[in-house]
Amino acid sequence: MTVATSGRPAGAPGRRPTPDGSGCTGGTAGPDGSEGGRPGQPAPAGRELKQRHLTLMALGGAVGTGLFLGCAQTIRSAGPAAVLSYALAGLLVILVMRMLGEMVVARPMAGSFADYARLALGDWAGFTIGWLYWYAFVAIVAIEAIAGGRIVHGWLPGVPVWAVSVVLLTAMAVVNLCSTGSFGSVEFWLAIVKIGAIVGFLALGTAYVCGFWPGGGSPHLGHFVDHGGFLPNGPGAVLAATVVVVFAFGGTEIVTIAAAESPDPRTAVARATRQVLWRVLVFFLGSIFLVVAIVPWDTVTGTESPYATAMARMGVPFAGTVMTAVILAALLSVLNSTLYASSRMLTTLCRHGEAPRALARTNRRGAPARALLLGTVMGYLSIGAQVLQPERTFGFLLDSTGAVLIFLYVTIAVSQLRLGTRARRTEPHRLTFRMWAHPHLTWLTIAALLAILLSMALFADTRPQLLMSLGSLGVVLLAYGVRRAVRRMRRVRQASAAGRMGAEG
Repeated sequence: MTVATSGRPAGAPGRRPTPDGSGCTGGTAGPDGSEGGRPGQPAPAGRELKQRHLTLMALGGAVGTGLFLGCAQTIRSAGPAAVLSYALAGLLVILVMRMLGEMVVARPMAGSFADYARLALGDWAGFTIGWLYWYAFVAIVAIEAIAGGRIVHGWLPGVPVWAVSVVLLTAMAVVNLCSTGSFGSVEFWLAIVKIGAIVGFLALGTAYVCGFWPGGGSPHLGHFVDHGGFLPNGPGAVLAATVVVVFAFGGTEIVTIAAAESPDPRTAVARATRQVLWRVLVFFLGSIFLVVAIVPWDTVTGTESPYATAMARMGVPFAGTVMTAVILAALLSVLNSTLYASSRMLTTLCRHGEAPRALARTNRRGAPARALLLGTVMGYLSIGAQVLQPERTFGFLLDSTGAVLIFLYVTIAVSQLRLGTRARRTEPHRLTFRMWAHPHLTWLTIAALLAILLSMALFADTRPQLLMSLGSLGVVLLAYGVRRAVRRMRRVRQASAAGRMGAEG
């Protein structure tokens, strides 16, 4: 399932309008209405992902270190009201995924949100969000590999962190290179570990808080008010924490990319999008509620997962070791899925002529080997930079991608606003899965996302992330401008040469 846009300006030869009148090119429509590949183009990956892979990917996609470890910062900042921060961020993610689901179900495309941005806003938007997403996810590959190395180094102090990081990254690269099916199978089992850990914690935590725990001693819900009240740091702290929490949901959108390699993308995405609602309610809000109920918020530290602290308070044996193993599984899951997503986004850019087409070539098993290897090599270089500059590299990777997820969500919302309005007017039969209260709720979501960007500028802790992410955005926009200017100059020279040949003839 490919989208073979040529990159030529609207109206140029070889360009034909799509049914929605956008002017975006595509290959022959497949049986599901998606875009098919053209002869001579790099072969698209096969449809090896099964519904069980996508279901577990949707359930466990956002359950990672942002939840298991990142919630410590949120709880320390907002206190018990961290539950509200997760609720607000979760609501935004639910709405954005609903918008993305409407577009994917109406017109499945391999590039997902990057191709919808192209349809709605033009080539510049597809180029920009595609490259930003690729850069952010390649950075996350390095971040997760380095973090995983630190975890294993704690168990094996004689092994250098960099060596463990290289081994973890190589292992996940090999999984992705084997086939799309191997990626899906590994992600399936890692998701089961993560979901099993959350479900187990929910069961144990609920029994403890409700007073059914052996030995008693349950605080019930006293920790919500006994340590400075529900809002110990004021309502502003809830908003500041929401800015951080939004990034814990990163990865939810990957299922819409992976769906392109499933037999029925429409059904897969619709089902996955519906699951986001109760996944947020149960996995995130439910587990954070229990953490705050079990652990006094002012005793949470950044050195240990609050989930491990909560289990230790309940008297669960080997709580720290068990939670560390779960966190490592979550890290590997993120490493696996970000390698996958970054390689697929790069192949989408290749098919639009916005990256070297050779990078889209697949191996015998249908995996985009060159795109995967490029992401892996970038990860190796980042690990090397971390060894040489440990004080700067990790922070740079975090800060330069910190706001990219918000940029992505704004782009998805604006794309749905335009394409959804157009489809409701010209192709209502395509909209079998609709965004709620369109366009009013879409506008409200855009306003909320822009408010988060403004909040990042106001709070000292998040301001560097916004500024450096804006720098990353500026570099990509500059690259697009340079690319467009070069292509225009080339066309002018070609036209001039053709004119001279005609005159001479």
